[in-house]
Amino acid sequence: MRRVLSVMLSIIAFAVAACAGPDVHLLDPNPGGDATTELNNRAAFSQPIPGLSDEERLTFEIGNAFFDATWTPAGEGSAATDGLGPLFAAASCGACHARDGRGSPEGEGFVLRVGATDGSPLDGYGSQIQRRGVTGVPPEASVVVSYTEEPGAYLDGAAFSLRVPAYTLEAPGYGSFGSFTSSPRVAPATFGVGLIEAIPEDSLLGGEDPDDANGDGISGRANRLGDGAVGRFGLKASVPTVEAQVALAFHRDLGITSPAFPNENCTTIQTACAASPSGGEPELTNERLQLIVAYVSTLAVPKRRNLDEAPVVAGASLFESLQCDLCHTPSFRTGDHGIGLLTGQLITPFSDFLLHDMGEGLADGKLDGSASGSEWRTAPLWGLGLVEEVSGHSFLLHDGRARSIEEAILWHGGEATASRDGFIALSAEDRRRLVAFLESL
Repeated sequence: MRRVLSVMLSIIAFAVAACAGPDVHLLDPNPGGDATTELNNRAAFSQPIPGLSDEERLTFEIGNAFFDATWTPAGEGSAATDGLGPLFAAASCGACHARDGRGSPEGEGFVLRVGATDGSPLDGYGSQIQRRGVTGVPPEASVVVSYTEEPGAYLDGAAFSLRVPAYTLEAPGYGSFGSFTSSPRVAPATFGVGLIEAIPEDSLLGGEDPDDANGDGISGRANRLGDGAVGRFGLKASVPTVEAQVALAFHRDLGITSPAFPNENCTTIQTACAASPSGGEPELTNERLQLIVAYVSTLAVPKRRNLDEAPVVAGASLFESLQCDLCHTPSFRTGDHGIGLLTGQLITPFSDFLLHDMGEGLADGKLDGSASGSEWRTAPLWGLGLVEEVSGHSFLLHDGRARSIEEAILWHGGEATASRDGFIALSAEDRRRLVAFLESL
């Protein structure tokens, strides 16, 4: 009798849990809190957060102009956007982050980071292959991307195929590459970064479990940088602040100096690069840098969609049952921020912003701060369902190898192996429900 009662209580508890449905934060319609935009069209990632003052809105517009401006080589254009290169990947921020969205492995939003096997810059080439140079300065190399198909099948027999990328360097401009590691990257979307910066450090560190003390198979850890700062930006969480991320991108991708990076991005053997004229010292003044930082910091997060549809609600429960939420942490409360509208917001970025070992399939072998070659920062999922609308493609993951949400899930390994295998075991209908939930983000 006691055993029967125990079973009945278990059934009742399960039924109550099922009726309760998924965690309410999984279906929050306003992922940016008050910093959410209602717009869901092609311009969804480019909207200012609601409620900016007239002065803040003016700063937003001026910062936007500098973000989208095309920079020119020294002496060839306006003094405000003078000093491109001498070696560079793109001529504007907007070229990589079109409409503030994701880059593509087929466009300017793709770069190849490189380094020596000990993690130091690659002799003669630095930390990133620069495929373009101003007149008289040879590019470092060209990067050729090719793919092979790797077939697989779900447990129900339905077939899938993953494309496995390979990267080849051709036409070296500065001697032999020797032994090196490389990391292909596509530019992430830029909206919501101000809210991410406003998450208290203690909240991020509270999610750490580097030794998997709780035995759930997940061992996230922060990327602690050399100066003691905790990283939260970049695909390996190797940058601590929005300002540092913007200044680094200008220096590494556009060849633009700033107070944070006052020297041209030339290696010791790149004599033509070093001899090129400067567009100013620095080329990006602190005043203009702060305008761009304010612009990206006040980009709103797009509102969720279709949250009352049964497949989306069911997909939220599947997201939980597959334990996707252990890394893609739904919610945080922001702390104080210099921009008042970012303070005290309940946000749902669906990321813990920690490093996780994602397995050999996604490993690049390149060290980045304290991140190993197989560790990646959990990607925020907000805005996922609008990538194709805004960016015109559906390429996902750090290098754009995945052509769909399903493929992105199937590439998960390492700490996410159990969740991936659980997805493979789902019925076709449940797979569609999970994807419907992810497309609502």
